[in-house]
Amino acid sequence: MDFATRAIHAGQDADPATGATIVPIYATSTYTQAAVGEHKGFDYSRVANPTRSALETQLAALEEAAHCVAFASGLGAETAIAGLLSAGDHVVVSDDTYGGTYRLFTRVLERFGITSTFVDMTDLAAVRAATTPATKMFWIETPTNPMLRIIDITAMAGLAAPNRLVVVDNTFCTPYFQSPLALGAHIVIHSTTKYIGGHSDAIGGAAMTNDDAIAENLRFLGKTLGAVLSPFEAFLISRGAKTLALRMQEHERNAFAVATFLSERDDVAETIYPGLATHPQRELVRAQMRGSGGIVSMRLRGPESRALEFAKRTRLFSLAESLGGVESLINHPARMTHGSIPKEERERRGITDGLLRLSVGIESARDLIADLRQALDATLAFAGASAPNASADPRRPDAIPATQSEGAPTA
Repeated sequence: MDFATRAIHAGQDADPATGATIVPIYATSTYTQAAVGEHKGFDYSRVANPTRSALETQLAALEEAAHCVAFASGLGAETAIAGLLSAGDHVVVSDDTYGGTYRLFTRVLERFGITSTFVDMTDLAAVRAATTPATKMFWIETPTNPMLRIIDITAMAGLAAPNRLVVVDNTFCTPYFQSPLALGAHIVIHSTTKYIGGHSDAIGGAAMTNDDAIAENLRFLGKTLGAVLSPFEAFLISRGAKTLALRMQEHERNAFAVATFLSERDDVAETIYPGLATHPQRELVRAQMRGSGGIVSMRLRGPESRALEFAKRTRLFSLAESLGGVESLINHPARMTHGSIPKEERERRGITDGLLRLSVGIESARDLIADLRQALDATLAFAGASAPNASADPRRPDAIPATQSEGAPTA
């Protein structure tokens, strides 16, 4: 079945008890047994729940995985995957990674004897240099957060030894635009809070794999650590996932329009988006991804005060943590999502005080561009500049591309 069909039908059989077309919320903690050990596949909802199981089947189908284990959050999924490691193990981690991931590795796992080295994974020589006999895992985000660098999953899988796992955070691309397991990854992780849920109303995470032993261990860790997804959150995330294909098409279309507009502004020092021809890894984008996603990062000309003022002046882009909802969000990584990373380390990665990250929603692209334009114009004084003569007026019909990013075919 095609992606959009799987999103709607996988794991979504009619309820056998009532015929309900939509999988119900099984709001139960325990299940009555006919005799000791004799039950209908469920005994306690921390271990398994019908609503959560239906979501896991659905998400496994989207990643074309044999198994999916759902967790209470993306970081819950990360913690369970880290639970596959032992004291003395070493992890090579993408250096441009979410601040919460950095915090988990440096402030929690190190206390248990699990060490990590953060490297620029676009540089395979640097990855090889960081790899030691104790290395048991490569931890990848691609595109990275927030610099949107692309890591070659196939090349990274080629560096993995038989006892070394490749973990890919596929949150930004979603399975609609990227399939890490098909490229050699062992585990795919998602914050389902983001695009898969898609409506900023549920917190969740998931890990997918084709390896039976890994899946069994992750289920054990979910049961033992207890970071499991509630039935209500599972219901909301499953409902959101059904429209993932449609939403990702519109996220990408709007993000390309926004990135094109920003790239034409003299007062924007840098526009970062995988769908632009100016992206330094454009060929890898085309080879590895089926689309460019909905995240755009931008660096304003002027001091940090301009970036902070700009973030306050947008009207449709809400100033908020997170990403991937139908609504557009703006984020200041240095002070928000990546604030847990030391300043020197942030700046080494390119996360400067003038950097902003946009999660481009599915509103009208014209309205989004008009919102950004008014906020940019209103803060020009901070950059010591006058209003630019933009080459593309966002009110013109031909200023909004009608197709998705150049060179990024739809899944």
